[in-house]
Amino acid sequence: MLRLLTLFLALALPVKAEEVVLGMSQTEVAITANFDGSEILIFGAVKREEAIPEGDPLQVIVAIQGPSEPLTVRRKEKRFGIWVNTESVEVDAAPSFYAVATSAPFDQVLSSTEDLRYKISIPSAIRSVGAPMTVADSQSFTEAVIRVRKANRLFQLLEGDVEFSQETLFKTSIAMPANLTEGEYQTRIYLTRSGEVVSEYETIIDVRKVGLERWLYTLSRQQPLMYGLLSLAIAIFSGWAASAIFTALRRN
Repeated sequence: MLRLLTLFLALALPVKAEEVVLGMSQTEVAITANFDGSEILIFGAVKREEAIPEGDPLQVIVAIQGPSEPLTVRRKEKRFGIWVNTESVEVDAAPSFYAVATSAPFDQVLSSTEDLRYKISIPSAIRSVGAPMTVADSQSFTEAVIRVRKANRLFQLLEGDVEFSQETLFKTSIAMPANLTEGEYQTRIYLTRSGEVVSEYETIIDVRKVGLERWLYTLSRQQPLMYGLLSLAIAIFSGWAASAIFTALRRN
C-alpha cells in the first residue's frame, strides 16, 4: 500500500521541464580587518528532460539579499537658515544589501504580476506597511532609501549582466562592497519565460567577521565596558606614540 501511495504521489507531482543546476565561486565571505569587498561568481546550467521549447527565449535572474532591518527615514528642510527634521517614515524592513542581475532588461525578463508574487525588484524587497497620515508622499521615502543605498553600492540592478549561452549555460559576477552587514545572504536564481517564472533555486552565502574583527565585535556586544576601556587605552597610547615620534623628529 505504501509503495502504491508513493508511486501515486510521484505521478501526481508536476515535473519541471527546466531546472537550475547551480555553482558558486564561494559560499562564505570572511570580513577581516583589511576587508575591502568581495566578488561572487555565480554560474550554472539549465537541466532539461526535453528539447528547448519554442517561443520566447528563456531568461535568468540572480538575486542576492542581505539581512533585512527596520529603519527610520527622515526628511530635512531648511527653516530659518537651519536644516531640521520635518517628517519621518518607519520602514519595516529593508535589505542591508540587495543585488539583482538579469540576462536582459528587467521589464522584459519579469512581468509586474510575477514581481509582486516573488518580490524580486529592488522596490518590492523593501517592506513599508504604512506611513503617518500627515505624510502625503510616503513613496518618496522608499525612493530615498534606494537612492542612498545605490550610491553606496548596497543596492545594485545589473540588467544584462548575466551571460546566457544557448539558453543552457549562464554566469554572472556580483561585487559585494566592504561595508557588508554580517549574516546569511539569501541567493535566488529564477528561470523565466514570457515574463513568468518557470523554475527557481535558492541557497545561502554566509558573511561573517573573523579574526580580530570577530573578537572586537563580540567584545563590544558581550562586554561593552571592557570594550570602551580598551578603546580609550588604544586612543591614549596612539596619541602618546604620535607625540613621541613627532618630538624625536624635531630633535633630529
